[in-house]
Amino acid sequence: MPVVNAPAAPFVVEFGRPGTAVTPRSRGFGLGLAIPVLVGDSREVIFPQPAARLENPGLDLVTSGDLLLGCVSEAVTDEAGFAAQAQALYQRVLAAVRGRHLYRIWNYVPRINGLAAGFENYRAFCQGRSLAFEAESGAGFPGVLPSASAVGTRDGFLSVVFVGGSIGPRHFENPEQVPAYRYPAEHGPRPPSFSRATVAVLPGRTLTFISGTAAIKGHESVAPHSFEAQLDCTLDNLHLISKTAGLGENLGANRGAQRHFKVYLRHPDDLAATRARLEHSLFQPADHVIYLQADICRAELNVEVEVSIIGHE
Repeated sequence: MPVVNAPAAPFVVEFGRPGTAVTPRSRGFGLGLAIPVLVGDSREVIFPQPAARLENPGLDLVTSGDLLLGCVSEAVTDEAGFAAQAQALYQRVLAAVRGRHLYRIWNYVPRINGLAAGFENYRAFCQGRSLAFEAESGAGFPGVLPSASAVGTRDGFLSVVFVGGSIGPRHFENPEQVPAYRYPAEHGPRPPSFSRATVAVLPGRTLTFISGTAAIKGHESVAPHSFEAQLDCTLDNLHLISKTAGLGENLGANRGAQRHFKVYLRHPDDLAATRARLEHSLFQPADHVIYLQADICRAELNVEVEVSIIGHE
C-alpha cells in the first residue's frame, strides 16, 4: 500500500467527544469517541512515535515504526442487520492486515446491551466478527485471535481500533476462565472472538495487551449486579492472566514498563469506590489511567479493566 503524503503525528484515540469520528487528516491520525470520561486524560497515545498514513479506502491505516495501526467507524442504521454489517467491517480490517499479525483490537459497539428483533447487539456483533475471522483464516481461526475488548457507545457508530505487526505474537488464556471462543451456545449463536492476552516481542520492546477483564469465572458472570464482588473477581482475573502472560502477578509493576489502563464503569456512582481500591492495590504514579462510563458486554456486569504494557529492552 502506498504511503500518503501527510504530516507525521502519533496515533491518538480521544474519549469524551460529542460524537464519534475519525480524526481529520489535518489534525493527525486516530479516532474520537463519544464515551464519557469520568477521570483522567481524555487522550490515549499508547504509541507516541510519528506515524505515516497508508492509502486504504474504507479504513484509516498508518504505520508507526514496526507497527500497523488502524481504525474504522461507520454508522449503524439497521440494527436488525447488525451482524452482517459487523462481518463486512471486520472483513475489511482483516484484509488490510493480511500478511501481518493482529495484536490488539478495541471494539466500540452502539447500544451494546440493546435488543433488535429480540437479539442483543453484542451477540449480533460477535456473530459477524466470528464469521469474518473464519472466512479469513478457516476453521482454525481461534489460534490467531488477538486480545480485545468490546464496550458500549451512546451514539450510533460501530468503531474498531486495532494494532498489529509482522512479528508473530503469543496468545494466552486465563486458567480459571473458559476461552471466550469456546463459550457455549447460551452466550449467543457465535462465541466472542478474542484471547485473554497477547504478547509481541519486538526489537527493543515487548508489547503485552490484557483484554477487557471482568467478573467471569468459567464462562459465567460472578455476582451479577454486585459491584464490590465483581471488582474483587476482576482483580483476581487480572492477577491470573498477568502471571500466565509472564508479567508476574502485578502486571509488570516495578519493571520500568509503560502501563496504560482503561477502567469502564457502567454506573458513575461507583467511581469513588473504584478509584480508592485500584489506586491502592493496582496503579502506580507513572501509570496512564482513564476512567470511562460505558456499558459492558454483559448487562449484569458493572466494571471492566484493560491494560496495555510497553516494556523496553
